[in-house]
Amino acid sequence: MNAVTNLKWVEATDYDEMSKIAASIFVEQLKGNSKTVFGMATGSTPEGFYKELVSIYKEGNISFAQAKSFNLDEYIGINPSNEASYHYYMDHNLFNHIDMKQENIYLPTGNAANIEKAAMDYDAMIEEAGNIDIQLLGIGVNGHIGFNEPGTPFDLGTNVIELAESTREANKIYFDSINDVPTHAITMGIKTIMKSKKIVLLIAGAAKQEAFDRLRSGEVTEDFPASVLNYHPDVTVIYTGVE
Repeated sequence: MNAVTNLKWVEATDYDEMSKIAASIFVEQLKGNSKTVFGMATGSTPEGFYKELVSIYKEGNISFAQAKSFNLDEYIGINPSNEASYHYYMDHNLFNHIDMKQENIYLPTGNAANIEKAAMDYDAMIEEAGNIDIQLLGIGVNGHIGFNEPGTPFDLGTNVIELAESTREANKIYFDSINDVPTHAITMGIKTIMKSKKIVLLIAGAAKQEAFDRLRSGEVTEDFPASVLNYHPDVTVIYTGVE
């Protein structure tokens, strides 16, 4: 099915410019609403974005003191202190360097005794916060957003998902070997992501060319999770290194 898409496409000359453009959108949002509820992503693509945000913060132009943040996902069975965890990633890349209050920082719990309950509780917390004002996304080579792999229903909230082999392969750079990469993750669901008021999607590098092409085609299918973004009213896609 093809959608009448609202996606706004912004081509950046290189990775640094992509990161700067994305950071400027988030800064503008924060300046307009000091109590912004952010949705944050992890992986290699947003690292430059976080460096830009921290740099702007250190210049004294913005404060995150009243803002909140909800992350997309976390591996199942991994300790937050593990350097491969997304808790560690976020602390290292952002939270240790800005003034966001600890009690306003939320990530899915990957080592909870009852993961299904943790997933439901996470959605409830996001809803209680008024849903996400601006959500950062990357895209997997197979079109996943968050850890919502191909075939994930569009109407699913935060859930536990088995990771595709291509996803585990792409993420093994953060582990000693592929055998150490968790097989499951807890992820903000597509339904939850789509409730965000504004979405910024980053696409960088030739490895994402096929995903970029499929998204540009406008075809919407659960076999390509990112395609659901065609139904959202306010998505900016910032891309570089793809044609």
